[in-house]
Amino acid sequence: MTILVTGATGTIGGAVVRQLATAGVPVRALTRNPARAVLPAGVEVVGGDLTRPGELPLAGVTAVFLLAAIESDGAVAHAQAFLDRAPDLRRVVFLSSSAVTVKRPGSYELHHDVERVIEASGVAWTHVRPGEFMSNKLVWARTIKSDGVVRAPYPEAVGAPVHEADVAEVAVHALLHEGHAGKAYTLSGPEALTHREQAEAIGRGLGRPIGFEQLTYGQARASLIRDEGLPWDVAEYLMGYMAQHAEEPADVTPDFEQVTGTPGRTLSTWATDHTADLT
Repeated sequence: MTILVTGATGTIGGAVVRQLATAGVPVRALTRNPARAVLPAGVEVVGGDLTRPGELPLAGVTAVFLLAAIESDGAVAHAQAFLDRAPDLRRVVFLSSSAVTVKRPGSYELHHDVERVIEASGVAWTHVRPGEFMSNKLVWARTIKSDGVVRAPYPEAVGAPVHEADVAEVAVHALLHEGHAGKAYTLSGPEALTHREQAEAIGRGLGRPIGFEQLTYGQARASLIRDEGLPWDVAEYLMGYMAQHAEEPADVTPDFEQVTGTPGRTLSTWATDHTADLT
């Protein structure tokens, strides 16, 4: 059995690779820049790009952790070509989005369409649909480090961000164990917290108090672009999450605990895990 992990140096893909390697499973890690990849010993690192499926090393791959090529205009076609060129493939675990679960117009269609392509392929499939990632909170890192404060809009907006390791753990379960074929898991963190409470939770993980100072939408968007160096569209995407949670509080879903049998990792745990990034 050879498992291919796409996006192997990304936030979720990297966690999947590490968990599979710890389990002693043969892993083929796909990345655009193999020379820069820092992955566990024993992992087979290969170069490739999902937007060029004809060049991917798919021989012998029996299972895949698959991302959508969302940076391209042909993500659905690329997914179809990937599946067509993987003759030994028996199982696909697809990193989708919780937007598909709620079918929010304008945010779910691409992942939904890739899901349909996978389902029609004839292989066993599992969709992993995370909501907001805790790693998004790294946009707060600069002011946490410099001033011990989070500056953001919507202090009472309620989110339930999920730890990247939780997303990876569900994906690894689906890759390695039976009973997950034909399932779609919508993942949240174990706690629904306001932005103000999220700042406090990060402080608990770091062992020091972290305050919260409210910004307007315009101030926050300008700061993401000017101070954090984010592209305009990425800043808008993050601001959209914040605004959404102000009007539609996020729910805590049971799927992680149902799959793994353990509670999800908290935001305080995530902060502890990322002390080096936040200190």
